[in-house]
Amino acid sequence: MKRVYNFSAGPAVLPEEVLEEAAEEMLDYRGTGMSVMEMSHRSAAFQQIIDEAEADLRDLLQIPDNYKVLFLQGGASQQFAMIPMNLMKNRVADYIVTGQWAKKAWQEAQKYGKANKIASSEDKTFSYIPDCSDLPISEDADYVYICENNTIYGTKYKTLPNTKGKLLVADVSSCFLSEPMDVEKYGIIYGGVQKNIGPAGMVISIVREDLITDDVLEGTPTMLKFKTHADAGSMYNTPNCYCIYICGKVFKWLKKMGGLQAMKERNEEKARILYDYLDQSKLFRGTVEPASRSLMNVPFVTGDKEMDAKFVKEAKEAGLENLKGHRSVGGMRASIYNAMPVEGVQALVAFMKKFEEENC
Repeated sequence: MKRVYNFSAGPAVLPEEVLEEAAEEMLDYRGTGMSVMEMSHRSAAFQQIIDEAEADLRDLLQIPDNYKVLFLQGGASQQFAMIPMNLMKNRVADYIVTGQWAKKAWQEAQKYGKANKIASSEDKTFSYIPDCSDLPISEDADYVYICENNTIYGTKYKTLPNTKGKLLVADVSSCFLSEPMDVEKYGIIYGGVQKNIGPAGMVISIVREDLITDDVLEGTPTMLKFKTHADAGSMYNTPNCYCIYICGKVFKWLKKMGGLQAMKERNEEKARILYDYLDQSKLFRGTVEPASRSLMNVPFVTGDKEMDAKFVKEAKEAGLENLKGHRSVGGMRASIYNAMPVEGVQALVAFMKKFEEENC
């Protein structure tokens, strides 16, 4: 067996020891005689799995008691509708559009009320985070919405927006658990797990309890009410059992690695190796303004589409997978999530240096 270095933006690399442990338990989970994929979500064995997963996540993020943790299906994209359905009491919300996912969330919210685009970086192909220190926050806005780390364009908020007392809602899909965060600064934090935490097919939403009510927009389906899932402990319907199981193992791995401060330091080291090379390269250049650079997603180009394609092809042959940029922007992108070892980034930079020498 030969493992490649997988730079995919999602579904993405997972810790090898988590995969090995899951493989060992595939046919017989801890003496139950069955796989987690086969067991009832109402069983004692699975209840322990979901309870431990939530407890470890709460420990990692220091989630206050007045926030609920919800393991939901539908991915992050379903939250684009679920959030306005549950929160848009005044039918007004403010959106900061810094990439495709924030833009899609803003467009979806327009179906339910007045969704104001109060800031954007679309003028420069989402290559920076706009100044959010003095935004035109709507007086009657129910919330302010951001996508904190932009997977496609490789930008990250370094300072949260000044919401002037309004509720902050954040999609943290591609930076989830990559560094410590103060949960109390948000009303809702949510993220699709397939980028930095687990396999595809689930979103984790962390929701402040006072936002979980029956007072939702008329016509909101039962399955799209936060209260439905909060009241049922994320088991109103059959949850994504295997995904919860893997996420739980990743949470334990993160704790073993030293927690989120240790992961931040590790992620900063990996990003520094790649950005330092990009900043001095004669062939490659990063596409993001330095002050807005993500630690998780690093897009770069040569300036020549044929050269980009050649690089992606030869990198794949060298065991460096999924470096092709998103279809909307082209070029290359290296996603260097928690589970990507520093050796993977070093191997990428070594290959880039070799490619540059051969093609300049």
